[in-house]
Parts: sequence; structure tokens; C-alpha cells
Amino acid sequence: MLGHRALSVEDYVTILKRKWWIIAIPTLLLPIVGFGISFLIPPQYLSQALVLINQQRVSDELIKSVVSEDLNSRLAYMKEQIESRASLEPIIKKYNLYESEGSDMDRKVQLAVKATDIQPIRSDIRSSGLPGFHISFTASDPQTAQQVCQEITSLFTSANTRMRGAAAQSTVDFLTQQVTAAKANLDDLDQKLAAFKLQHAGELPDSSQQSTSILTSLQARLDATTTALNNLQQNKTMAESMLAQQEQVFAAQPANSSLRSPDATEKELENLQAQESDLSVHYTDDYPALKQVRARIAALQKQMAKQEAAPPAPGAKPANRVEPASIAQLRTQIKILDSAMAQKRQEQEQINAQIRSYEGKLAATPMVEGQEKELTRDYTTSLENYNALKSKLDSATMGVEMEHQQQGETFALVDAANLPESPNWPKRPLFAVAGLAAGLLLGLGIIALIEYRDTALQSERDVWAFTQLPTLAVIAWTDNAVATQGPGLVGRMFRKKTADAAG
Repeated sequence: MLGHRALSVEDYVTILKRKWWIIAIPTLLLPIVGFGISFLIPPQYLSQALVLINQQRVSDELIKSVVSEDLNSRLAYMKEQIESRASLEPIIKKYNLYESEGSDMDRKVQLAVKATDIQPIRSDIRSSGLPGFHISFTASDPQTAQQVCQEITSLFTSANTRMRGAAAQSTVDFLTQQVTAAKANLDDLDQKLAAFKLQHAGELPDSSQQSTSILTSLQARLDATTTALNNLQQNKTMAESMLAQQEQVFAAQPANSSLRSPDATEKELENLQAQESDLSVHYTDDYPALKQVRARIAALQKQMAKQEAAPPAPGAKPANRVEPASIAQLRTQIKILDSAMAQKRQEQEQINAQIRSYEGKLAATPMVEGQEKELTRDYTTSLENYNALKSKLDSATMGVEMEHQQQGETFALVDAANLPESPNWPKRPLFAVAGLAAGLLLGLGIIALIEYRDTALQSERDVWAFTQLPTLAVIAWTDNAVATQGPGLVGRMFRKKTADAAG
């Protein structure tokens, strides 16, 4: 009556006592069958290699690694590269793998990918990164499994070296381009800044104090020049007044009293020579007054030479009146003063021009200062950028050299691919255990099906579950009664008792 009422542990025990042989038979047979089937499956051999990851040998404080990509990402990338058709097809052809697949290379590559396994090693001691990983390959032949595992391991180690070297070199190439561009920009700004300072010399903030000092000095020179010019003007006025007075006196004298005597000429020459000596001490040879004095001396000397060469006849009268030496001296002094005043006026104009120039530079300083700050700021920023890039380039260059010398992170083959002595698959004990489990499940399933389909009443609980009536009497089970009356007698007796109780 399985399925018509809830069964207790006692019911299950009773069922197992009655039908234990239904479980025992498949439980004994199926492990033997599973073990035998394992001999029909082609064996597969697993070869495995151990690769450890050696960290950078040079301290990170000295040389920073230019390869910053996470190791897990690089392993995944290398795994995809190595499991590609371009990498596996030469290996498949070299070792004639999967000949049963014919010429279908895509299918062979898929089988090779399934046969390849990479298992990272997780360490509880190492806090960052992976200490290493296992590389394994499964094949139907132990030598083939070992050789292919060695090939794949070699691909991994060489791929790591190649990837790190390429990454380091690409970093250096990129930084070289950036440094070249930064250097060109820095040179351009340097030239602009130098040209700007040259163009605005004296207008820059650094030159304002010097310009102010020069302007003060120029103003003092201008005052001194103006004072000197005024003094020269006063001296000229005085000389002109004296000249006018002496000319009046000379004009009032008789004609014969104004003839120049040789003594007067010599006296005038001596006075001019004295003036020349005095002027030559204070002025250069290019000084106009000095030139005029020297010209007058030369003229007098020439005149005296002519007089000596042709002396006048006895009793002859001089033809011309000669001005006194004092008048000639005053005329010469006025000319000297005029020349000095002209020079002072020219100097005054030059000083005024310089003053206007420096005043203009000081007035333009605020605007020039703003332009200079902008150029200087751009130059400073460009210089900092160039220095930072240059430092990174130097570090990257050392990183490339470190990778070339195998001083960076490397893959070290600790355990080479082994030659498997026994097949990794099929696992015959596993097949036997699977047969045992299948036998138990099959036996239990058969018993459950039989009990579910059996409608016979086996106990008083079955009678109550089926009729909801109490049992009046129970006839003990005997083998003779069953043999004589048949299995239907108990059912008829129960049904008769049930009918009487109902009537």
C-alpha cells in the first residue's frame, strides 16, 4: 500500500527485510560492469609542469617596473594567445595530435584547448600576486603529453619575456616622443621669453629700480647742464657787453693809433697760446673752442711770417688799422662760449630724450609685467612638464635595461613536464564506486515501484488507511494457510469481517 499512507521507519525496515535481494543484485553487478567499462575507454595521460613567478630582483625604490598590468590579466591574455589557432596548430602538426579527426583543424584546436589547463597557485603566505601556476596537458600517449606540455610551458615563459620587453619598449618610445615634443615647446617658449626681455629691456619689473635710479641720475645731469648753460649764457652776455664797450672806445680813437704793431701781434699770439694751453687741459682736441683758438694762432703765425718776409719800406704808413688784442680776445671768448652753449644744449636735448625714454619704460612696466608673468608661467609649466617626462623616460630606460638583463619579473620553471606512468583517465575505482551507487539507486527504485503498485493489505494500519474501520481479529501468518487457501483467503476474511462490522 506504498503511496496510500505515511510509512514509518518500521515499515521501511519491513520492506527491506522482504525485498533485500532486489537491492543486493544490482549493487553487486553494476560495480563489476562499471569497472569493466573503464577498460573500454581509451586512456588519457596527464603531464604537468610547475612555473613559479620570481619578483623583480632590483628594489622598486631604485627602479620602478614599467609593466604595471595585473599578473592575472597578463596570464589571461597569454592564455588566450597560446590557446589560439596560430599557437596550437604548429604543435598539433608537429606531434600529429588527434589523427582521428582527419583534416578538421578547427576541431583539433578545440580538443587541444580542452586538453590544456592552467591552474594558478593560491598562497596563504604571499599577500600580493600569485606565487606561480601549473600547466598541464592531457593526451592519449604519455610521451606526447610530456612533449606538448613542455612546448606550452616554453610558450608561456617566452611570451612573458616578450610581453614585458615589448611593454617596456613601447613605454620608452612613447615617453621619448613626449619628451621631444616637450623639449621643442620649452625651447620655443625660451626663445619667446628671451626675445620679449630683449624687446622690453628697461620696462621689466626687475629693471624698474635700475630705471628709476638712472632717471634720477639723468635728472641731476639735466639740472647740472641747465645750470652750466645759464652760466655760459651769463658769461656770454658779459663778454658781449665788454666787447661793445671796447669797440666804442676803439672807434673813437684816431686812425693812426690803431695800427697793429709787431709787439701787439706777438702779445695777442701769447694770449691765444695761453688760452690753448688752458683749453687743452680741460677739453679734447675736438672741442670747437679749442679748434678756433688753434686756427687763430695759425693765422697769426702765418701773418707774422709774411711780415718778416716782406718788411715795410722806411717811412711807409700801415694800410690797415689793427684791433687791439683785448677786442680780438673778447671775440674769441664769445665764439668759445657760443660753441660751449651749443654743446650744452645738445647734451640737454640728449638727456631729455633719455629721460622721456626711461619715463616711458616705467609707465609701460605694469603692462609688460603682466605679459612677462604669462610667458614666465607658461615657461615654468613647460619646464616642469619636461623635467617630469625626462625623469620618467630615464626610469623607463633603466626598466627596459632591467628587462633585457632578466632582472625584472620572470617565470621560473621549477618542475619540468613529467612523464606520466599511469593514465589520468579513466579512473577505474571511480567507475566501480559509480556502479555501486547506481546499483543502490536502481534497487531502491525497483522496490519503490513494486511497493507503489502493490495493493495488498499487509498490516492493521493498511486496513485502517484503506477502510477507516477498526480490525476485529488478525489471523497469524502461516505458510500452510497460504499454501492451502491461497493468498486471497486473508483478503476475503478481512473483507467479511469488515462487512459484518459495518452491518
